[in-house]
Amino acid sequence: MDSKLDNASKPYEISKKLHEFYRGKIEVTPRCVIRDLNDFSYWYTPGVAQPCMEIHADPRNARKYTNRSNMVAVVSDGTRVLGLGNIGPLAGLPVMEGKALIFKYLGGVDAFPLVINVHSVREIVDFVKAVSPSFGGINLEDIETPKCFHVLDALRDELDIPVWHDDRQGTATIILAGVFSSLKLKNLKIEDAKFVLFGAGASNLAVADLLEVSGADPGNIVLLDKSGILNKNSIQDPDNPFKNKWSQISNKTQLSGGLDDALKGANFLIALSTPGPDIIKSHQIALMDKDPAVFACANPVPEIWPWVAKEAGAFITATGRSDFENQLNNSMVFPGMFRGALDCGARKITDDMCVTAAQAISGRAEELGLDPGHIVPTMEDDETHVRVAVAAAKHAMELGLAEFPNSLEYFEESARAHISHAKKTVKTLMQQEIIRKPPEI
Repeated sequence: MDSKLDNASKPYEISKKLHEFYRGKIEVTPRCVIRDLNDFSYWYTPGVAQPCMEIHADPRNARKYTNRSNMVAVVSDGTRVLGLGNIGPLAGLPVMEGKALIFKYLGGVDAFPLVINVHSVREIVDFVKAVSPSFGGINLEDIETPKCFHVLDALRDELDIPVWHDDRQGTATIILAGVFSSLKLKNLKIEDAKFVLFGAGASNLAVADLLEVSGADPGNIVLLDKSGILNKNSIQDPDNPFKNKWSQISNKTQLSGGLDDALKGANFLIALSTPGPDIIKSHQIALMDKDPAVFACANPVPEIWPWVAKEAGAFITATGRSDFENQLNNSMVFPGMFRGALDCGARKITDDMCVTAAQAISGRAEELGLDPGHIVPTMEDDETHVRVAVAAAKHAMELGLAEFPNSLEYFEESARAHISHAKKTVKTLMQQEIIRKPPEI
């Protein structure tokens, strides 16, 4: 037990040393030739005037002459960073840099962190709208509930580029993929499964929405917030319509009380609540139905250690961490989702697109060999990101949301080429020691 805890704590100190050594994780590098200074007459003045005028004549030409169609803004006000809470935009910058790094390495998407010192819904919306001409998509990150709902809804309505709240849609999509795979292993239909969602914040409310879209019976879903089980008698929150909706349509037996009451006979426990450990107790897992699935996904420490849940009877365990089996991390979703959305010029990313992506991820896991320790692929499986990209583009076209429709073969080739280019670039920079070797740790 002590060795497991020691291993779980190692990433913190190593991460601190590596961040200090590299002083950040991303930088801007040219993608065009610079043979000599004469080339700047093409890249800058006077030659650059011509593509400017081409775009002025037809804004769609920005896709042809600039990198806008491959550029995403990672926007956060730092009010809900990982499991750390409201630590502010500057302290949240390492997370946003990390997000940008993953965008590039796993999806070939150029992403730029924008941590902002404005905090009201209208201020955030106005900021994003003001900078949107530079970007083909917007990734909202680590914005507190319920503000994040209103920011997302407003930007979806007011912009014609895809806007995505990763803590909501990304997290929910990968969890749904884990649910799909677990249902296959348990030989259980989604409409018959009983779900307990521990934590009623942005992520789990999105999980509930995607479960409903996927065919789950809303009455078989029980949500808990800090006050206990949500039911029709729960106090309505005028700022949180999503929570109000689920207090009315979930929990068909109208349970009340706490987690012990909710878990009796449940097939799934999906926890997105307070960082642990020991937020969820082993005796509570024992209350569940035979061979339950326990997704303890709080960051940076799960609500219950996976080995503790296993000892208490869990058949499948998952967390948000890469150092345990079954990492349910949104990094399996957003690189491919934006790759596909950008390539087809999607105007929105819908819940249906999220479900399709989750099916693609689970399908890929099945190809690789499903078992209780492998319900989703790992981050290094490039094929997963390609499948998500193609699924996103395909569904956007089916919904009439794609400004630049094309063949599925085109989107597959584009995803493979972008991802391969990103990885080859990093490998070459490391081989040439342009990216310095890390210190011995």
